[in-house]
Amino acid sequence: MNRVTFYLGGARYQVKQGDLTAEPAEGIVNAANSRMVMGGGVAAAIRRKAGASLEEEARKHAPVPAGRVVVTGGGQLPARYVLHAVSVDDHGHSSAELVRQATRNVLGEAERLGLASLAFPALGCGVGGLTIPEAATVMLEESLRHTATSSSLRTLTFVLWSETDFGDFLAVAEPLLGQLTAKAFRNPLPTVDIIIEKEAGVVLVKRKNYPPGWAIPGGFVDYGESLEEAAVREAREETGLAVTHLEQFHTYSRPGRDPRFHTIATVFVGRAEGHLCAGDDAGEIGVFSEQQLPRPLAFDHLSILTDYFTWCRAGRPGSGFFTEKEATKIL
Repeated sequence: MNRVTFYLGGARYQVKQGDLTAEPAEGIVNAANSRMVMGGGVAAAIRRKAGASLEEEARKHAPVPAGRVVVTGGGQLPARYVLHAVSVDDHGHSSAELVRQATRNVLGEAERLGLASLAFPALGCGVGGLTIPEAATVMLEESLRHTATSSSLRTLTFVLWSETDFGDFLAVAEPLLGQLTAKAFRNPLPTVDIIIEKEAGVVLVKRKNYPPGWAIPGGFVDYGESLEEAAVREAREETGLAVTHLEQFHTYSRPGRDPRFHTIATVFVGRAEGHLCAGDDAGEIGVFSEQQLPRPLAFDHLSILTDYFTWCRAGRPGSGFFTEKEATKIL
């Protein structure tokens, strides 16, 4: 599945192709009408997944003025809340200004609820008549305005169903967010990697995104998140495994280790439980011994794994596994 991520201050922006109803965000946004009838498009997909009771809950608030937002529970969705944003007028038409108002009100409601993550469809498109680029422009502008100040929101995801719509949205997002990202991050970026130990070897994932190759599970540290918390989260998101034990191994900071930008990676060694399952960013996943490491390995991960296996053969000097709960006590 296509996904591109941008990091701006304390917020992570994601543009992805996928199913909005499957998003693990705390809240998802419904492109609603004033009657709160969930008869077609994104609304119908949400109703099918969440259950009919969600529509019944929303319709208790109807009619809802254009641009306003109604909050309901998430029903059977992964999300805790659905934020129903009225992004068309009484005639079913939308406009850039209406989508701007709806987006602003959604973000305000998300803040009131204390949400850390929120997923949007492209508001005002389809029957509303706006193009994807028109919607993307105003939605991103309002989102950037909101997260520029202190905000509970750490992850905003814009989910497009088709590859064409994903490409059109990204064509707006990339120059806008990419330019701001370059300005926001002049210092090295903190990242984590976690070497997950299994009986047959270590867990590696085959990346879908640039740079290609096999890699140790890991990623960027979110704002307000400890290194240990980031390692546990990345392990869960990329492998489906729940970390039970964790220890810090080494830090790697050589400029050029990541071809995209300068990163400082804190590498952990961990043990985990659960069923191995590749996340959205991984094309494949597997467990490999030192003698069977796949090629190519992305970043400087061959060097990291060489250091790790050397450390293991030396008897793991300084090792002292601790649980996730114990790890947080050192902060």
